Amino acid sequence: MSIEDFMLTCPSKKFLGVECLGCGAQRAIVLVFEGRFSEAFHLYPTVYTLLIFFATLGLSFVDKKRKYGSLLMTLVVINLIIMIVSYYYKHFYMHSH
Repeated sequence: MSIEDFMLTCPSKKFLGVECLGCGAQRAIVLVFEGRFSEAFHLYPTVYTLLIFFATLGLSFVDKKRKYGSLLMTLVVINLIIMIVSYYYKHFYMHSH
């Protein structure tokens, strides 16, 4: 049994045959924990900013003295921009070449 056996299936890909903006994130995170950093980035370019977001989110629950709202929103915007640009590149630029 491997970690892939526990990964969630993307409903968009499963039912519509179309990858979503999050497709590849789980596998990329596994690659990071396996030390395969370059492969993780190539699979899902948002992987590192996503991990920073989740680490900051976790910290915001532990450290109640500081306000993390604006930092978290900035990370959300950065992640969305990277997700959209990489999705566009992967699906429209890579398939045309």
